[in-house]
Amino acid sequence: MAKRDYYDILGVSKGASESEIKKAYRKLAIKYHPDKNPGDTEAEDKFKEAAEAYEVLSDPQKKQRYDQFGHAGMGSQGGFGGGGGMNMDDIFSQFGDIFGGAFGGGFGGGGGRRTRVRKGTNLRVKIKLTLEEIANGVEKKIKVNKLVNVDGVEFKTCTVCGGTGQVTRVTQTILGAMQTSSTCNACHGSGQMIGKRPPGADENGLKREETVIPIDIPAGVEQGMQLNVQGQGNAAPGGGVNGDLLVVIEEVDNEELKREGPHLHHEAYVSFIDAALGSSIEVPMVSGKAKIKIDPGTQSGKTLRLRGKGLPSVHSRGTGDLFVHIHVWTPQKLSKEERAALEQMQGSENFKPQPGKKDKSFFQRMKEHFTG
Repeated sequence: MAKRDYYDILGVSKGASESEIKKAYRKLAIKYHPDKNPGDTEAEDKFKEAAEAYEVLSDPQKKQRYDQFGHAGMGSQGGFGGGGGMNMDDIFSQFGDIFGGAFGGGFGGGGGRRTRVRKGTNLRVKIKLTLEEIANGVEKKIKVNKLVNVDGVEFKTCTVCGGTGQVTRVTQTILGAMQTSSTCNACHGSGQMIGKRPPGADENGLKREETVIPIDIPAGVEQGMQLNVQGQGNAAPGGGVNGDLLVVIEEVDNEELKREGPHLHHEAYVSFIDAALGSSIEVPMVSGKAKIKIDPGTQSGKTLRLRGKGLPSVHSRGTGDLFVHIHVWTPQKLSKEERAALEQMQGSENFKPQPGKKDKSFFQRMKEHFTG
């Protein structure tokens, strides 16, 4: 099922301000909050959907990437609202303050507990792709050395904060007793401490392990684009939320085809005899080759356009074109016989340049190229 547009989910326009986006999310979060809709799975889905939209649109970098590339630019697994991502605790831990005390239990548990779900750190990797992989989309399996939870690790209630994640201090002032609360330093707000640490685990119950992660790369990605794979980063202590895996795209240079957005360019060289008499040549494509016709009298600098033979666009349904730029090759060495044959034709009127209106200047060709 296709994801809904994030702006439609929150009911705001693309030009909405940060405060308008936050206000719209708060309204939906309160409306579909689990405490107001116990046992209602549809309300829970809408709650997660709204959180996913806000998670993207409230982050300037993610918002810019979404505006440019849509859902394809947010990673192969999308946001945390759509299957296999963040759980409810993670949403509360990130955005619980937005509810503004609308629900007395806070987040991470009832009864006034303010425990905070910890999140693992993100990982960043680079993936090199060929033009063919970019054109068709590809699944890549990469090895990542990341922190994972060790089997058999057990946690217990933090003995410092009693599982609340908060430490309360009372100090006497001239105005009387003042009570302040702060995050527990012993458990970092999670309310848990490690109780049983298996061999090989660190003080947080984690260890480094090489993991193979399959990543679906959509067709049409570009150099420098970053895909966000939710939940495939480092694990968090105490059963918290995994970090994300940030995948940066690198393009492998192609010797024959040069990319310009969805379009491809190829420089084709033909002899002046073939240009004068007409011929056919083979040109490379992303997959295989194509044979194209060179008309008699073709001039150097002419560009032939093969529609739809470029690359798909990651943010639209269109496909780019392949532009073949013709260069007439002048021989640099001649035999005596070749020189004599050419000298006989040198005075011919047909060999004298006679450009007409259809023979466009360099500036005209450049103007047409950049204006489409």
